Amino acid sequence: MLPLAAFADFMQQIVSGLASGGIYAALALALVIIHRSTGVINFAQGEMATLCTYIAWTLTVNHGWSYWPAFVVTLAFSFLFGVGTHRVVIRPVEGGNVLRIVIVTIGLLIAVNGFVTWQWSGEQRQLESPFPSNTIDVGGVAISVQDIGTIAVTIGIVVLLWGLFRFTKVGLALRAAAVNPAEARLVGVRVTWMLALGWGLAATLGAVAGMLTAPSVGLDPNMMAPILIYAFAAAVLGGIDSPLGAVVGGLLLGVLLNVVSYLSQYHGFGWFTEELRLPLALGIILVVLLVKPSGLFGHAEVKRV
Repeated sequence: MLPLAAFADFMQQIVSGLASGGIYAALALALVIIHRSTGVINFAQGEMATLCTYIAWTLTVNHGWSYWPAFVVTLAFSFLFGVGTHRVVIRPVEGGNVLRIVIVTIGLLIAVNGFVTWQWSGEQRQLESPFPSNTIDVGGVAISVQDIGTIAVTIGIVVLLWGLFRFTKVGLALRAAAVNPAEARLVGVRVTWMLALGWGLAATLGAVAGMLTAPSVGLDPNMMAPILIYAFAAAVLGGIDSPLGAVVGGLLLGVLLNVVSYLSQYHGFGWFTEELRLPLALGIILVVLLVKPSGLFGHAEVKRV
C-alpha cells in the first residue's frame, strides 16, 4: 500500500501520462485515418506535423501573433497541406503496389525534413505554451494546468472528429470511401476527394500533436520522430484500423510509460530511465504484433481461400 504522499505522486503521474498520451492519441488517430483509406502507414506524418508547428512558431515569434489565433491558422494551413499532399504526391501512385506508396511517404519524410532544416535551420527553438505553468491542488494531488489544457484540447479535437464522422454527410462519405471505395463510388461518393479530405484531417491532427509537444520538448526538425514511434505503438496497441483504439491506445501508453517509470524509482530500482521509454514502446509494438496483431479494438481480417 502506497503512503499518502506517494499516492499523490502516483496520481500526478497518471494525469501527466494522460496528457502525453493525448498527444500520442492525436498522432495515432492521424495514422489510423490514412491507414484505413490507403492501407499503409504514412511515415512522413511526424515531419508534416513538425512543418506545421514551425508555421505556428513563425506566426507567434516573427509576426507577434498570440497563440490561439496562430493555432487556428496553423490548423487551416495543415488541412490544406494534407489535401495538397494527397492530390500532388499520393494520388498518382494510388491503386498500384502498396510498397510504392510506402516508398513515396518515406521520400516525403526526407523532403519535408530537408525543407524544414533548410528554412529554419537545425537550431532548437521554443514555442511558448498557451497554458500557465502553475499547478492546482485536487484532493492533495498537484496537477499541472498545462497537463489539464493538453488533455482538454485533445478531448475537444476527438469529440469534434467523432461528431464529424457520426452526424454529417461528409463524415459518412469519408467512412464509406475508407471502408469500401468501390461501392462508395457506385452511390455517388467522390472517393478521391474524400481520401484527400482524410489526408487533410490527418495533417490537422498531426499539427495539434506538434503544437502541444513543442512547448515541453523544444522545436527542432526531428522533434516528432520519437512521438511518431509512440503514436505507432498506440495505434498498434489499440488496433491500426480503429479510431477508438488509437485514442485508447495513446492514453494507455502514456499512462503505462509514466507508471512504470514512477514505480521503478519508488521501489529503488532506478533502472527505467528516460532513455528506456522508446525501447519499451518498441517492445509493446513487437508483443502486440506477435500476440494479437489486430490490437485491442481492431478486427482480424478474414479471407476466403
